[in-house]
Amino acid sequence: MRAVLAGAAGAAVAFACGAAVAHMAHAPRLARLTSDLQRSRERILATREEERRRLRHDLHDGLGPTLASLAMSLDTARLTLAGEPERIEPVLTDLRDRLATTVGEIREMARGLRPPALDDLGLPAAIESLAEGCSDRVDVRFDGDHRHLPAAVEVAAYRIIEEAVENIRKHSRAGTTLVLLTREADLHIMIADSGVGLPEPVRGAGPPATGGLARMREWAAEVGGTCTVTSRPGVGTIVSARLPLAVPGYHRAFSGESGRAGNTS
Repeated sequence: MRAVLAGAAGAAVAFACGAAVAHMAHAPRLARLTSDLQRSRERILATREEERRRLRHDLHDGLGPTLASLAMSLDTARLTLAGEPERIEPVLTDLRDRLATTVGEIREMARGLRPPALDDLGLPAAIESLAEGCSDRVDVRFDGDHRHLPAAVEVAAYRIIEEAVENIRKHSRAGTTLVLLTREADLHIMIADSGVGLPEPVRGAGPPATGGLARMREWAAEVGGTCTVTSRPGVGTIVSARLPLAVPGYHRAFSGESGRAGNTS
């Protein structure tokens, strides 16, 4: 009996030692992943706050004074019409031109918050429009119900695909491109091309991805998802993303569903 107990105790000690060694072996990788995640979150927060600051500046220092100036111009036009009606035409022409410029600025601000194509066309058609002509042959597919996606997921998917397609258009020299979206418990995205592939530093041998590749990962991370890029020289590149449909902090009231509930196309 003592021998059995001793053997069991020895096995337990060996198991514990093995587990400790395995934990120590993985500890640097876990620490690196934790550090990368923290940096990613910090970049997301910094980007979001910078966007809010820019929007506030545009509203407070740009659009606000412009609207106040237009109101004063309307008063001028009213007085001119009452006192010197023969001079009203150039005043109204100037007012019309300034109104047109202001409308353009408002549309540009709205475009920065949410791509208009998502509301005008819906996600599948918007992506087809994005990908059109990026290579000799383009195939866009959406498996599953594209309706009633969270608004944040729609925007993240659109931005990721937009960046990937733009890279194909500019750099890949691809003959074929496939854009596949699959709705299951999550929204899965794959953008694959048959182009020249990415340079070695971008594929992972060098420093962490920057620019467009980093932005794609951050757009995915903003909704709790992931985005990876794999590439082989002369074979092509695959961008894969997983976007959870249960977005943290997401509420139905902000999804845009109520406005599109009747649209079943």
